[in-house]
Amino acid sequence: MTTRLALVPGEPAGIGPELCVRLAQRAELSTLCTAYADPDVLTQAATALQLPLELLPADADVTRGGQLRVIEHRLPAPTRAGHPDPANAAATIAALDAAASDCLADRMHGLVTGPFHKAAINDGGIAYTGTTERLAHQAARDVVMMLARPGLRVALVTTHLPLRDVPDAITADRLERILTITSDALRNDFGIGSPCIAVLGLNPHAGEDGHLGREELDIIIPALERLRARGLDIEGPLPADTAFLPDKLPRFDAVVAMYHDQGLPVLKSTGIEHAVNITLGLPYPRVAVDHGTALDIAGSGRASPDSLFAAVAQCAQFAGQGKQTP
Repeated sequence: MTTRLALVPGEPAGIGPELCVRLAQRAELSTLCTAYADPDVLTQAATALQLPLELLPADADVTRGGQLRVIEHRLPAPTRAGHPDPANAAATIAALDAAASDCLADRMHGLVTGPFHKAAINDGGIAYTGTTERLAHQAARDVVMMLARPGLRVALVTTHLPLRDVPDAITADRLERILTITSDALRNDFGIGSPCIAVLGLNPHAGEDGHLGREELDIIIPALERLRARGLDIEGPLPADTAFLPDKLPRFDAVVAMYHDQGLPVLKSTGIEHAVNITLGLPYPRVAVDHGTALDIAGSGRASPDSLFAAVAQCAQFAGQGKQTP
């Protein structure tokens, strides 16, 4: 089976288009991908980078560096690097939806996404909290956001929520679903026979036996005990300020954090250039870059393509296994 990956650049005024142009220079990666994008935006990015770019029909073969297949999704408004236009929000999201639909229909074997600009999409009249959430809704699946780099995988119980809303979102049912999906993915997609998962507490010192909050005692510990009774290898709840220490971290195949900024700063501070964002639980592999739109450097040629390269390689590996995350 020839692996076919849908590639969505994301925000057209961000660094996504130029990263796709850089990817096109590497034929071993470009031959896997078909971009769902506005050809003019890609050509504009290639011109700014002074790199060759030949855009091919979706059914063509990539034979050398500098080529990229494209399924056209035209934008209604001109694009200027660093300046998102809400008028392009609907077309930008339409490209994402079309790529995901093709994955659901098995016309594509996996989805790789660049960074989207939430404010521009919402200002364009589309309610959008994040790509992970939109893909989950479209597929009608419970999913888990996991960010990974060599030596560390961090999954999240809650994703893009205001901090004041996080405690109410930490329920026993949610914890059990998140940890089950994560454990299954570690076995089926990452090939880890007996995964060990660290679970962080919500409160400082994991609640300090109830003196710094009761969520650990009332919700988290009972949920973990039920999962252990089902055979999952789980440690926790652990204090977040010590769980990532070098003498502890090697024991864990993944760390499950309660909220976005609890675990991700550690991962991003120790290897963001090789990190990727993986959605566990979809019926197809989805891997994204682990960075934002970088509007301040868009069009300058300074953006590193390493995370996109890693995302394509990881997505191709998942797709090549012929497995789907349950």
